[in-house]
Amino acid sequence: MRDTDRLKLENQLCFPIYACSREIIKAYHPYLQKLNLTYTQYIVMMVLWDRSSIGVKELGELLYLDSGTLTPLLKKMEAKGYLQRARSAVDERCVLVSLTEAGRLLQQEAVDVPKCMGCKVALNESEAAALYGLLYKVLAHLQEEK
Repeated sequence: MRDTDRLKLENQLCFPIYACSREIIKAYHPYLQKLNLTYTQYIVMMVLWDRSSIGVKELGELLYLDSGTLTPLLKKMEAKGYLQRARSAVDERCVLVSLTEAGRLLQQEAVDVPKCMGCKVALNESEAAALYGLLYKVLAHLQEEK
């Protein structure tokens, strides 16, 4: 392969990952619109449905979001009544995010979203598991390099 061939779009691993991410998020839109959530808000809610409460720093690390993205996002979600933010009693430097009752109730409305989205992705269970593993391998390696 010539050096200049490496600059061709069809030789870029990052491009199909980028394009696929955009298309998947677009496919989520009709389901999440019913919940009054963006995709990023939805992944925040998934963490909170699992944990009920989490520090903002840990949430950002889990979701690969910086504080400049996360803070306004959490403010909007708090205004919707899905979560609340409060300083930690143990360490005032830490802000905790907690699920509200409205946020808990939203989980029941969202329960079919993964199944609906699973039908849109043309992968069987083993293909999906393999892709999942490979993507997290890439993420882990990129995080090590930071």
